[in-house]
Amino acid sequence: MKNYREVKVWQRSHALTIALYRATATLPKDESFGLTSQMRRACVSVPANIAEGCGRAGDAELRRFLIIALGSACELDYYVLLAGDLGYLGPAPQRSLATEVMAVRRMLGSFIQKLSA
Repeated sequence: MKNYREVKVWQRSHALTIALYRATATLPKDESFGLTSQMRRACVSVPANIAEGCGRAGDAELRRFLIIALGSACELDYYVLLAGDLGYLGPAPQRSLATEVMAVRRMLGSFIQKLSA
């Protein structure tokens, strides 16, 4: 069992979640139960699955939860793109969020590979 708060990818994905919540606060109110909700749920799923995986027994279970987190990060990547294309996020916030999502995806991929070796 690992302390998830010490895991670098959890720290980065937690910071991304906070940034995303702030960025989505400006989305149209009619998207509260649509895109805003989907973006937030996908984003929260990343650090939540890392934390859950760290609380499980063994690397095989941790790896399984990291794969789920990676799927959520990929989903979030699309939502950030969509929000930008719809004009809900300006170019700078979209670029910043997309960069962070990609960094988290890379970190998760590396962590998964390390556990698979």
